[in-house]
Amino acid sequence: MKKSICLIILLIFAAIPAMAWPGMPMPKLHVEGRWLMDEDGNKVNLHGFGQTYSPWFNEMGSKWDNYNVNACLNYNKGILDGVMDHAGWKMTYIRMHMDPYWSNTPGMWPDGEGDISAFNFERFKKYLDEVFIPMAEYAISKGLYVVMRPPGVCPEKIEVGGYYHDYLKTVWGYVATQTRLTENPYVMFELANEPVQIKGTDGNYGSGSDACNRALTQFFQEIVDLMRSKGCGNILWVPGTSYQSQYAGFAKYPIKGENIGYAVHVYPGWYGSDAIEPSHELGGNYGGGYDAFAAGWKNQIEPCAAIAPILVTEMDWLPSKYQSSWGKSITGQMLGQGFGANFKFLADRTGNVSWMIFTGPEILARFDGTPGSNGNYTMYNDPEGCIWSTYHWFEEYAGFELPEVQNVGLYFSPRDIEISDETVILTGSSKGVALIADRGLGFDFNVNGAIDVSIDNPDILSWYNGCFTALRPGSTTCDISFSFGGVSDTKSLKFISTPFPLLNGYFNPSIWDNGTFNEETGEITTGLYGFAGWTYGSGLDLSEYDYLICEVENPGGGLSLRLFDTNNYWSDPYMIDFGNKSRVVVNLKNMKSNEKRAIDPSHIFIVGFWTYGGHKFKVKNIFPSYDPDATDVDAVSSEKNEFVDVYNLLGTSVRRSVPASEATQGLSPGIYIVNGKKILVK
Repeated sequence: MKKSICLIILLIFAAIPAMAWPGMPMPKLHVEGRWLMDEDGNKVNLHGFGQTYSPWFNEMGSKWDNYNVNACLNYNKGILDGVMDHAGWKMTYIRMHMDPYWSNTPGMWPDGEGDISAFNFERFKKYLDEVFIPMAEYAISKGLYVVMRPPGVCPEKIEVGGYYHDYLKTVWGYVATQTRLTENPYVMFELANEPVQIKGTDGNYGSGSDACNRALTQFFQEIVDLMRSKGCGNILWVPGTSYQSQYAGFAKYPIKGENIGYAVHVYPGWYGSDAIEPSHELGGNYGGGYDAFAAGWKNQIEPCAAIAPILVTEMDWLPSKYQSSWGKSITGQMLGQGFGANFKFLADRTGNVSWMIFTGPEILARFDGTPGSNGNYTMYNDPEGCIWSTYHWFEEYAGFELPEVQNVGLYFSPRDIEISDETVILTGSSKGVALIADRGLGFDFNVNGAIDVSIDNPDILSWYNGCFTALRPGSTTCDISFSFGGVSDTKSLKFISTPFPLLNGYFNPSIWDNGTFNEETGEITTGLYGFAGWTYGSGLDLSEYDYLICEVENPGGGLSLRLFDTNNYWSDPYMIDFGNKSRVVVNLKNMKSNEKRAIDPSHIFIVGFWTYGGHKFKVKNIFPSYDPDATDVDAVSSEKNEFVDVYNLLGTSVRRSVPASEATQGLSPGIYIVNGKKILVK
């Protein structure tokens, strides 16, 4: 009898698109709990694009200039017509930037977008009435909800009561009195663009700390309260710090009041996602595929999404060769490498995420649906770009008929690891599970389908929201079945949860800088001042044990073992140097960081090795223990593990249910996994 049985409907789009096309009545929306809702109680997600009203952002000054209101309106209305009518995008919202081109005093050139010294309040009032409100009303006539953002971008540092705080209060205090907007149920407001750092309640600037999170909530709560006091009941979208990438703090310190959601930015390289080159302000890197992206998303977005709706107000990607997007990456594969498909999967799995693409609207308006061919793609039809894939995903959300499914399969993350009868899973990490369909368009679709899961030992493995999570070292069996479109299958799997597998897909030689790892020989080389090791999206709990023991071959090169109790490589870890020793022992109950901070062994997010770079070494053993003098066999011979299973590093069973003291007797030399721990047999 299985000990844990659960049934889910995987990736059902619990929220429906707001069906608002030209000529159709648009439902009024409100926030209820974590959802956008319409008047009939339907959960709603929006999908859209952005538009900015200045000559430079309207095709680099080639279409109009000289504060020509009519020319601006004619051009931008024409672009809206092109997106909605000519190209036929199934969009339901538009993000409008009230660009400071109109509100700055002519002839004054601010020092960067965060400089408001040229702001002229009278000009803002004039052009709100002549440009921005007319554009909002026109977009609504096309069936689009409107999200308006203030002029310009936050300076790098903001503070409660500071000059930029006063500026935002001036802008929103006036907007909140304009009945053409506040009495229009289809207009919403995004309260700022890309805050970076805020002065925390402790007096220090930063982002993500408890003091900064409290200050950020106070900063925007005052703006919300001001707008509400003037009679503005519209939905308000609140940004996070670090260029709108940090949101976990709002789960602890939420904005109070009705009709509140959170405005998020997502670009390749953010949240651990894949990028093919530095992108946007935060920069980027190759990332760690789906699992790293999912871990970052879980840490920053999901806590906030648990209490309020999420609206992604900037996000796009194209291969860099096209030079036509902010984000530089590829669509890739769901649960595998790449950015776009994984973003879509995570947004759908979270459920209450509305999103848009920030690619220029003049580009979107030229889309004609003509497919490309390998070697002859353009940015409009390349499946690795957001234009082609998003166009069809938006059709899917809107319920339009798509090409028939050619193939459907059940996949785990990482995508390049096949589902086998016995599968290694990193303790403290999760495996995404998805039904993925091929519709012949060159990119993945995640599909609705029933997945039935039963687990023998829920203390070892859990199943929630489309993910298996390894809770502690050990092994357990699991049955997983699915059915979709006449295709059904059932798999019986053995999961082996181990915290330190030296296997590709689990051991990452390039957590910092590009390193190498040879699974066959076990040789590891970090990049320059590089770091290699394991990351644990849900946190690895080592608090049960007293020690962590590590043995290596060929120490040197500055080799040190490091443990991080925050999910940030640039935080303050515990460090122990090998020097010329081949073995180090970590006292897990008494770890101190380099800055003398106590390290909590109950949630370790990164474990690995730092070197100066270019030094080749091997990890012989790394295992938790109750005894500082333990060998691997001693470590698993505790009374806690009277009977154990033995596997090789590929997860193939060697022995079943043998006494721990006999686990390795008679085995050939090599490394084995015994009840989730690595054993070296000499």
